[in-house]
Amino acid sequence: MEESTTCTGTLYIVATPIGNLEDISGRAVGVLKSVDLVAAEDTRHSMQLLRSFGVTSRLLSFHDFSDKERLLSLLDVLQAGQSVALISDAGTPGISDPGYELVNLARRKDIDVIPIPGPTALIAALCVSGLPTDRFVFEGFLPARKQARRSHLELLKDEVRTVIFYESPHRIIDCLQDLLVVMGPERSLFIGRELTKKFETSYLGSIVDCLARLKSDPQQQKGEFVLVLGGASKKGDEEVRLREGLRVLQLLVDEMPLNRAAKIAAQISGAPRNALYRAALRGDSL
Repeated sequence: MEESTTCTGTLYIVATPIGNLEDISGRAVGVLKSVDLVAAEDTRHSMQLLRSFGVTSRLLSFHDFSDKERLLSLLDVLQAGQSVALISDAGTPGISDPGYELVNLARRKDIDVIPIPGPTALIAALCVSGLPTDRFVFEGFLPARKQARRSHLELLKDEVRTVIFYESPHRIIDCLQDLLVVMGPERSLFIGRELTKKFETSYLGSIVDCLARLKSDPQQQKGEFVLVLGGASKKGDEEVRLREGLRVLQLLVDEMPLNRAAKIAAQISGAPRNALYRAALRGDSL
């Protein structure tokens, strides 16, 4: 175990596997074996994980519903000179769990906080999504209620960065339907399901195609999901695509029905079909 530079204990933020147990690092196992206490989101789940690696350190629960007394008790342990490892049910602590509260308090009390990096579902999904990785935003879980969820998505409609969400199996269809309504059918979406686990699946497509794929196979609606949404087009890019779409549409419209011409022009240019159709009805031209 790495030594603290102060007389207080050390708080270790330890990443654990999101599915495949082989993803845990040797350093993480070593720290978990050496600390005085492991603070875990779900002690029953974490007990099985720790036993798999021969970890016998004392285990204490720390989760979303823990009261302030539990937070302060962990601080007392650290201030008494003992070391604590914080773990979540899966992945890196502090991502969509209350870990940051303990880290913040420890920092304010000048307690050493050391990261033991490893798996996290959002980065695992992002790096295999095929969508831009240079700039992204993580939104955690969307609101459970439809109206609140759609309102939140409306705030993200013009976000040009890649957007990452977590979603549960019982809301995945409703979530994609709301994405379809708010973002439109052609926005790019990557779905990562059960990442690193035995029945892992992942695919990239339009929102409408991803929704159809999930609806067609109830087995694909089970498990834990990471959604990676392509960013909105920048205004200048949209204008370029619209101009190109109108140019193609004008070449096609005399040869076929307007609706079909707009669909083909949209596929060629990347401009929204509905925008091309409405522009043609208005008589817009280059």
